[in-house]
Amino acid sequence: MKRADAERLAGVLKAFADPARLRLLSLIQAAPNGEASVSDLTAPLGLSQPTVSHHLRILTEAGLLERDKRGVWAYYRLVPSTISAIAELLTPPRKRATRRAR
Repeated sequence: MKRADAERLAGVLKAFADPARLRLLSLIQAAPNGEASVSDLTAPLGLSQPTVSHHLRILTEAGLLERDKRGVWAYYRLVPSTISAIAELLTPPRKRATRRAR
């Protein structure tokens, strides 16, 4: 892995490594149409709107989420390529070879 790639991925993992953010990613992934707004996420997390917005901003800046503004609402969805890159990194080399062979 090149140094620049490692530094970028370390930043993504740093954003990823927070319990509230992991829960946000899980809730968004499980949401209908795979997207959710801040108002959809505050009650399940038991966090205030500003706190949820803060976590969503960090996840968006790290490239884990995309933000789509519609009127006054912003909707968030996972960025599959970033999630795949993390999964690939965490998958042992032998398992990766098995996956590709399928």
